Amino acid sequence: MYRIDREKLQAIIREIDQAIYNHGHWYQNLIRSIVCRLPFDERDIHEDAHHQCPFGQWYYSCDNKEIKKNMTFISIREEHKLTHNLARKLLLAASVEEIILPIDYDNFSNSVERLRLNLQALKYELEETLYNRDPLTGVKNRVSMLSDLRKQMTFIKRHLETTVIAIVDIDHFKQVNDNYGHPTGDLVLSNLASYILQHLRPYDSIYRYGGEEFLIMMPHTNIDTAFSIIERIRTGIENYQTHDHNDEYIRVTISAGMVNLEEQYNIETAIEQADKALYEAKTNGRNRSVVFK
Repeated sequence: MYRIDREKLQAIIREIDQAIYNHGHWYQNLIRSIVCRLPFDERDIHEDAHHQCPFGQWYYSCDNKEIKKNMTFISIREEHKLTHNLARKLLLAASVEEIILPIDYDNFSNSVERLRLNLQALKYELEETLYNRDPLTGVKNRVSMLSDLRKQMTFIKRHLETTVIAIVDIDHFKQVNDNYGHPTGDLVLSNLASYILQHLRPYDSIYRYGGEEFLIMMPHTNIDTAFSIIERIRTGIENYQTHDHNDEYIRVTISAGMVNLEEQYNIETAIEQADKALYEAKTNGRNRSVVFK
């Protein structure tokens, strides 16, 4: 889950595009040198060739902490180093006019392809973050929500899934903004989104629905299980210190309304029903969960 400024994220995506181009250009020149028996770049047979190539210079100079924690970004490190080690083996054989074994070429070619696929996957993940995630909290945005819910509804109509949605709202959030300021309010929102995400199951999804509201989709779930999950999150947040403001911890509570996704309804109707259940939770004192009936 990234919380990166959109302009920085766009810049990183442009850098990855350039890195993909640079490595493709390096590959073409290397193959041309071997096939046509042309002089090659001496740096390509150094032990640290993976640091010296244009892609390596970008990769090892990347200082964005969030990107560096990305598993795809991490996996690129070893594959990129392997690609250069295999390239060095081919170049050294070609330089003394030895026959290059098919297995050596195949290993190199396969490594280049795996590296390319990893780079494309990293670019896709960052673009998904840029266009389909809320920049403040890092969770999915409303556009992704509607698309995912409609996909889920197709499974429900084929009787392949049982799914519950919940709308969660921070109680008296306006008071947080009024008393502590909007920057602190933003931190509270961001921290709560992280808390909820950490306490959902791996296949559940959370979306920024609007303002201080989040929608949670829980597939493979009946209403009783969903209620237990939301209640566990609600009580956890009630005791959670969300942000230290001038040595003062801020505590908030949430209310939630939930409903089964039913095949006879459309997505908009289901959201409206969850919203009605949320309204009931609010009018009955807040800091509670209500199932639509």
